[in-house]
Amino acid sequence: MAEDKLEQYLSVLNPQQRQAVVHEGSPLLILAGAGSGKTRVITTKIAYLIGNKNVNPYSILSVTFTKKAANEMRERAVAMEAQAAKAQIRTFHSFGSWFLRKYYEDAGVEQNFTVYDDEDMSILIRKAVPSLSQKESRLAAHQIALAKDYCLTPQDDLSFLASDFDIQDIYAKYEARLRSTGNVDFGDLIMMPVTVMENSPLIASDIHSRFNVIMVDEYQDSNIAQYKLLQKLSGVKEGYNNYVCVVGDDDQSIYKFRGAEVQNILGFSKQFPGTQIIRLERNYRSTSKILDAAGIVVGKNQDRLGKTLVADRGEGKMPVLAYVPDQNAEVTFCSELITKAVAAGGKYSDWAILYRTNAQSLGFEKDFLHRHIPYVVVGSLKFYEREEIKDTLAYLALCANPRDEISFRRIVNKPSRGLGDKTQDKILEKAVINNADGTTSYTSLLQACRDCAPELSKKAGEGAQAFLKIYDELVASFNKSKKLSDFIELVIKKSGLDEYHQASDEIEGTQRVANLQELINSAVPYECSVDGLTAFLDAINLDRTLELQNEEADGEAVTLITLHNTKGLEYNRVVITGLEQGVFPREDKLGADLEEERRLFYVGITRARDELYVTSTAQRILYGSLRMMSPSIFIQESEEAFKVIGRKPSAFGYGGFGGYGGYGGHTAYGGYGSSTRSGYTGKWAAGTKLYHDDYGYGVVTKAYYNEGELVIEVQFESGGNKKFLPEYQSKALQIIKD
Repeated sequence: MAEDKLEQYLSVLNPQQRQAVVHEGSPLLILAGAGSGKTRVITTKIAYLIGNKNVNPYSILSVTFTKKAANEMRERAVAMEAQAAKAQIRTFHSFGSWFLRKYYEDAGVEQNFTVYDDEDMSILIRKAVPSLSQKESRLAAHQIALAKDYCLTPQDDLSFLASDFDIQDIYAKYEARLRSTGNVDFGDLIMMPVTVMENSPLIASDIHSRFNVIMVDEYQDSNIAQYKLLQKLSGVKEGYNNYVCVVGDDDQSIYKFRGAEVQNILGFSKQFPGTQIIRLERNYRSTSKILDAAGIVVGKNQDRLGKTLVADRGEGKMPVLAYVPDQNAEVTFCSELITKAVAAGGKYSDWAILYRTNAQSLGFEKDFLHRHIPYVVVGSLKFYEREEIKDTLAYLALCANPRDEISFRRIVNKPSRGLGDKTQDKILEKAVINNADGTTSYTSLLQACRDCAPELSKKAGEGAQAFLKIYDELVASFNKSKKLSDFIELVIKKSGLDEYHQASDEIEGTQRVANLQELINSAVPYECSVDGLTAFLDAINLDRTLELQNEEADGEAVTLITLHNTKGLEYNRVVITGLEQGVFPREDKLGADLEEERRLFYVGITRARDELYVTSTAQRILYGSLRMMSPSIFIQESEEAFKVIGRKPSAFGYGGFGGYGGYGGHTAYGGYGSSTRSGYTGKWAAGTKLYHDDYGYGVVTKAYYNEGELVIEVQFESGGNKKFLPEYQSKALQIIKD
């Protein structure tokens, strides 16, 4: 990079941003406030190191949490310095995958391993411990994943999980089964590189020599395992002098439920001696009045490093706190705000409605439909979690790794070929090889299926041969195909998945065949080779939960979104709803948990560019009954920063429904009348999340009485729609509380 070009990029930075970019030597913590331009800083720093300090780009490792963020970081760095393309700019899990493929023998995995997700873990746990129910196996999978987030093995103390069963024994049996497949789960992608470097000083030295500069974005979202990985990569305990720079905001640490540990950033200076802290406090997103409210809110937290955001965009409008009678009035308040703004020349896409839990979206959806307000709900089932997509990916994974038990079990009997669980168990037993030296190894499941076929019943034997024929034809076609997309299309047709899911479309009105076509489209950039297939599967397997799938929200529509999902986003006009005790914050939040809830409110506030509204109701229907509510502690702490409209409820609610700050009386809210009169509102009401022993997780879409009996209609994650009579099926149906 020419020196004048570099100076051009540095010249647009404010003094604190420039200080962070040119810093060198000691460890650096960039404490980047909301909207302070942290991405510009970290990408400019990468370009600066390469172009001005002559750092070898090959020696730079920069990690973040989502593929979207990593791609943006790479593109912006390369735009400033072409050599930045040679740097390792990845997600944490993508780096873990790279590491394990490089040192797979030391890690004890297949080089072409696939990554098991939560559902795969649950299935493997049930195979390892058959006595567990489906619900128990899913809970065990969650607990094992959490243990790995803390870098804990089955031999460690796992009492913090407070498990109802012997999680250490289940974890140990699951690990043995997982290692036999040669595959890994998401926790392994972080934990195993730490273990490999701990057990092999030579590999650790290799990594320390390779990466002289290590940068971490969104460090406040890191878990214990990721913190340990950073320590091992930096070599801080081994006496290496590698440059470490982390960027984050302790005030935006809101993912404890995913394993994030705010103490990682709060204690960074202690773990990395000599750390310099640079605060980025100039905010380029919000106006001063909005930032004042945000500062008052988060300032009530005790456990924080502290900073004060300064607006670059002027004073702006004062935020509004609206006290309303009930949740119907809350919905109407929001709808009328949006309608009036659009009538005055605004856009629907200016607006975002934020809430603490997904269930709160139901009222807005109903009213928006009634008023013809276009909207999108962010946070629905992800594309790659759909049944038809996972079926196809299982075929691809088995082509990449013939020892993949989860993929084999998923597709060997789909469509049905008479190869049930017991037959599959026989095939798996055939794959076990007892060596003369007393050790155990495992052969290809496809070869085991061939060997086992003559011993099976006629129907099962024919089914096994049919499956093997499909697999052999696919392998032969794989070697002849040029594009991976062509091969995937062949997989869908030869396997019968197209016909299988076409029937599902006709019966249930789903769009599974269209989803399969979209999967084919997504593979167009990949060549049909082992490397191409591995890259394609990695791109899918590593692109998970923290990345927001928000393509549909790019249109002209209001966004309905949970507060957790808003992180990293911004909207011109924001309404944060449900600011009542028991709703936000939740009733069980105390101490450190309450501080995280307060940070969540702070994150919501700082999403707003121009206008901010906050609502609090006097009464709300919760868990099937009408409850009197009291204002959230958060707005009690920060009311001075808001323009208050409506009547603040007393300890016993409003005590009447007269006029409310110019927004009309209760009967003026769209003709809804009392909350208790609009349809069935019991515990099985529409929007209720539940779990069924046979069908898995779902949500109630309709609840009504038929000849005196309550009927509910449920949409399941698998795509199925079912009707139930809760009175007679209460044992199979379990309500899931957010």
